[in-house]
Amino acid sequence: MSDTAIRVENLSKQYRIGGPQARYRTIRESLTEAVQAPFRHLSSVVRGQSSVVSNETIWALKGVSFEVQRGEVVGIIGRNGAGKTTLLKILSRITEPTEGYGEIHGRVGSLLEVGTGFHPELTGRENIYLNGAILGMKRAEINRKFDEIVDFAEIEKFIDTPVKHYSSGMYVRLAFAVAAHLEPEILLVDEVLAVGDAAFQKKCLGKMGDVAKEGRTVLFVSHNMGAVLSLCSRAILLEEGRLQVDEVSDEAISVYLSSLKRSSKIVLRDRLDRGGDQRTRYVDIWFEDSRGRRVTRAVTGQALVVCLEYESALANSRLDFGIGIYDQFGDCLIHSSTRFSHLDDGMLPPRGVVTCTFPRLALPAARYRVNLSIHNRRERVDHVEGAAVLEVESGDFYGTGKVPPTTWSKVLVDYTWSLRGVEDGGEQQ
Repeated sequence: MSDTAIRVENLSKQYRIGGPQARYRTIRESLTEAVQAPFRHLSSVVRGQSSVVSNETIWALKGVSFEVQRGEVVGIIGRNGAGKTTLLKILSRITEPTEGYGEIHGRVGSLLEVGTGFHPELTGRENIYLNGAILGMKRAEINRKFDEIVDFAEIEKFIDTPVKHYSSGMYVRLAFAVAAHLEPEILLVDEVLAVGDAAFQKKCLGKMGDVAKEGRTVLFVSHNMGAVLSLCSRAILLEEGRLQVDEVSDEAISVYLSSLKRSSKIVLRDRLDRGGDQRTRYVDIWFEDSRGRRVTRAVTGQALVVCLEYESALANSRLDFGIGIYDQFGDCLIHSSTRFSHLDDGMLPPRGVVTCTFPRLALPAARYRVNLSIHNRRERVDHVEGAAVLEVESGDFYGTGKVPPTTWSKVLVDYTWSLRGVEDGGEQQ
């Protein structure tokens, strides 16, 4: 048997943008469409409207080639729109490539999107057996793993409830449990783990580590560079659909972080590598000190104001503006969101500036990455990774002139120490 688990050769995927998207139609709809088409065309000509369909296309993937050996754990990294999810969808046979091919040798478990592979009308129990059958497992094999799956997902109370009634967190917990425990030879995991809470993410990463130790093959898409570094011996960097780097994890991550620094120099309004439908979008970011003066560097322990200019087509909507400050490994050190503040954005103007003030910046001296997000009722509207680089200089956070290095503590907190003596007859201050 060959040691190659995955082979990708000149893989490319093209999408048409700007025009109407095709959908599945019933026979009745197809016949109606055929009868009405000439009349619609004549009507558009009479009104002077063009019936030309946009032929603009983009390459989500272009000429990607690599191999993954059995037992390898490989990270797939890159910015939004780099083609990471498209790659996994092709390998999972969800979509067909435009050019090239991807071969997989072994039983595949995929966790790409919340709900992928689940039937909403079936219960959690029924979906476990359905997914196992799709993977080619016998019922006895599924029975052997069933209790372990339910325990991991922590949904025992709802196991006989149709999954259409599950929250997104319950859905993803069960989906990951099924994908990881039904013993696939190859596991494909997308950034969907971000849906869960911190404890669940830690649990999933631990399980993926166990899967890797068992000698199974894993392709892991993530923006968490710490997780990629700890789990993956190798990482593949995609940029604009093309493979840029295929190296050991720390080298690939170093190139990726350098590319984020370059991107942060691009005017935010012109950034194209962003997520969401962008009905509201960030167009500028800058930093100010406590006196309202623009600064290029912040100081530990002093005030920092992050100013975010936006444009919106969602006037009078309640939006959540978010800021994430990340270290060099992609770990989020500070997350700030209007969701947890008293900001009343119910009458959102079409253009404006939202500001987030940190009265005493609790970060040691280092260079940090700032990610931005906007959500509308928890639906992502805009997301920009590496929107800016925040340079922090050392300051007198504790009033002692001394601050621990980032190797000791990634964030700083206020605290006090006291000392009292204790004698046999009682306490002495």
